[in-house]
This record gives sequence, structure tokens and C-alpha cells, in this order.
Amino acid sequence: MEYTPISPFMRPISHAHLRVIERPEESVPGKPVNKWGLLRELSKAQAAFGVSERDLTVLQGLLSFFPDDALGGNAEMVVFPSNRAICERLNGMPCSTMRRHLARLVEAGLLMRRDSPNGKRYVRKRGEDRVAFGFDLSPLYCRAEEIARAAEAVREAEDRVRRLREVVSLMRRDLAALAEFGEEIQPGLGLWDQLCDRAALTARALRRKLSLEDLSAFRTELETLLDQARNVIDGPETEDMNTNDARSERHHHSSNKESIDFEPALEQGGAAAGASEPEPDMPEAGLEDPDTRRVPKIPLHLVIAGCPSLKTFYQGDVRHWHQLFDAACHVRPAMGISASAWEEAQRFMGPEQASIVIVAMLERFADIRSPGGYLRALTSKAAVGEFSCGPMVMALIGRRSVT
Repeated sequence: MEYTPISPFMRPISHAHLRVIERPEESVPGKPVNKWGLLRELSKAQAAFGVSERDLTVLQGLLSFFPDDALGGNAEMVVFPSNRAICERLNGMPCSTMRRHLARLVEAGLLMRRDSPNGKRYVRKRGEDRVAFGFDLSPLYCRAEEIARAAEAVREAEDRVRRLREVVSLMRRDLAALAEFGEEIQPGLGLWDQLCDRAALTARALRRKLSLEDLSAFRTELETLLDQARNVIDGPETEDMNTNDARSERHHHSSNKESIDFEPALEQGGAAAGASEPEPDMPEAGLEDPDTRRVPKIPLHLVIAGCPSLKTFYQGDVRHWHQLFDAACHVRPAMGISASAWEEAQRFMGPEQASIVIVAMLERFADIRSPGGYLRALTSKAAVGEFSCGPMVMALIGRRSVT
């Protein structure tokens, strides 16, 4: 065509018509683009181009009149269906509605009108020359790379929201678990009710579609509450473990370094590794508290999260308490803990709690001078009801969050 008109037939001209791309045939990009793939990308990035689903439905109808699946090359990209044909292709959409959506596509720069002198849409062939009047799809094709970049940006933003939503959901679950655990070890503290309420409100909010800013605000608030809960739970146990380590270290210097177990006998030097009660005061095996044999209140997944070193020394799965007990039996000899100390710990702590102590000691093995003596000291505390493995695990989790 020798001249490219910019004004529509019997309609006022606008800035959208002034954005006509003067494109000689030889300057058309040579790489074809699949029209349906391009439409899907535009559907993903529709907000960036200011079009709606209904606008894209009309565009889909126009694309269906283009005979090839690919836009581009040297082919003319003008379709010339009548208004009636377009409405029939759109399942009977009213003509006025269709024209309104066409105007939005033109305003968005995705479509261009090629109106004939009398406003009709048709194609005229003169030998090898072909002149078509109708809707030009070349703006859509020329903006294919821009559309692809916008769609990729939308996908990246959605992925950030999805990952942040998962983090907030996991933090909410941990907050509820810590509130339940804290109520057991320090009942009556008002903080636990506050954490439960916040976990419930967060779960309710996650039912809605939240923006990235809303999710970031939830994450910041939950991080603060989780740190507060860990500080309340971890404080006494951290001090207690450090004291026991110091006592174990002092006892180690006075014990026999040639011992295979690195474990001082309880009969020698009073209580082992700083145990406050001598062995004669420990309850008899037959008088153990039945509650020490029950499954610990702390969730197993928190134990595994706080003791990642276990995976290095034990390759089996740990999904149940009996599997944790098997893992503790596996690593116990390598830690230099005698069978007698292990059996005694099971008798007064219960198999599950004794297994938690073993894997927690494995996590801090480099800091414990006498593992056997340390275990006997904790066993003596358990025998008089002064030991719980929960704060020990939470202290490990707190150390990992800090590092």
C-alpha cells in the first residue's frame, strides 16, 4: 500500500491513532511469533497494558480470523471481518460491546485500524499486489518482546508472593507449636495466649489473597513474636547447659583420660559432671515416675530441625519416635557413651526423651568434654523430676536462628 492512513472513518482522531508504526514491508521483523502463545503472554501481563479479560476475548476473536498460527514474516497482518462476523465468533456478543472493547485495544496500542475510504473492510488484489482494509495486528506483533518481558515480570512477582506466603505459613505453624509447648513448661504466662491469638489471626488472613506488602508485614511481626517466645523458653536451659558443660569440663580434668567411655563413675568424686544429687539419693528403678515413659510433648519435627547433625551420622529416615530411638542407639557408641549410662538414661527419662538428649548432645558434641558424664548428670536430674528435654532442643533452635 502506497499510503498508510492514520485517521478512522467517521470517528475523531486521538493520540492512539498518532502512534501508527510506519513499517515498510522489508523492515518487518523476520522471526515469527505464535499468535496464541503471544495472547497467553498478554493475558498474564494484561494489567501492564491496561486491558481486561473481555478486551482479550475480542482480540482472541480477531486473531482467529488470521489464517496462520504465526504472526510475522512478510505476510500482511490485516484481518477484515465484518462486525456481524466478529460478534458471531464471540458467541453473540452485542455489537456495541464489541466496538467498545475494540476501541480499548486500539487505545492500548495493541491494534490499529486500517479504514478504507468508505469505512468498509475488504481486501483488493491487483495482480501480485494486495491491499487490505480492516484491523492491523502488526502492533501486537511488534510489541511481542515487550509483552514477553512484562509477563515474565508478573511471574517473578507471583513467585515472590508465593514463596513469602509459604514462609509466613510455616512461621505461623511454628508460633502455634511454641505457644503450646510454652504453656506446658511455663503455664499461666500471658504470652502464650497472645501467640495463639496471633497464629489464629494469621491463619485467617492467609485465606485471602494478600499482597507482597501485607505478607512482608506479617513476616516481620511473626519474626518478632518467635524471637520473643524463644527468649522466654531458651533462657533458663541455655544457662543450665553452659553450667553443666563447665562442670563436665572440670570433672574431665580430674578423671581418667584413658577411659574408653570418657565417663567418670558416679561413685568416684561424688556426682558425675556436676550432678547435684549423689547416687544413693536417686530413686530406685522400680519407683520411676510413669510419666517419664510417655512420648515427649515437644513435636518430633522441632527435634529434627534443631539437630541437623544427626543426618550426617545416621542415614535412615526419622519420622517417628521409634526411628529417633534407633538413631540414638546408632550414634551413642561413637559418642563414647557406655551402654550402662544409656540404659540408666532410658530408665529415668524414658526411651524417647533419652533419645532426644543423645541427638541434642551430638549437635553440641564439640563443646561437651565428657559425654557419658554429662548424660549421667542429666539422668540424675531426671530422676528427681528436675529435667525436661524441651528447653534443650529450643536452645539449639535458637542458636541456629542466631547464626
